[in-house]
Amino acid sequence: MPALWIAHVTVTDDAAYGRYAALAGPAIAAHGGEFLARGGRYVQLEGKDRPRNVVARFPSLEAAEACYHSPEYQEALDHARGASERELLIVEVTD
Repeated sequence: MPALWIAHVTVTDDAAYGRYAALAGPAIAAHGGEFLARGGRYVQLEGKDRPRNVVARFPSLEAAEACYHSPEYQEALDHARGASERELLIVEVTD
């Protein structure tokens, strides 16, 4: 069953976060992820407002979780730590 990787982000260091994004995209693609939304317009209805919102679709929850724990994504994530405030979750798609 497919799964969605959903991130809500406030970038605090554009240069470092740019390095994260350059490495994260290929890591996500290597695990079967495809971006459905990256940035773009949004409407915050509840909760903490984060100006950058990202949604990627993966073949399964397990593939998305494996991507997160992969050495390639962890290398990318090293650049995001300290350069952003983030929430990230994976949710399985239902019928």
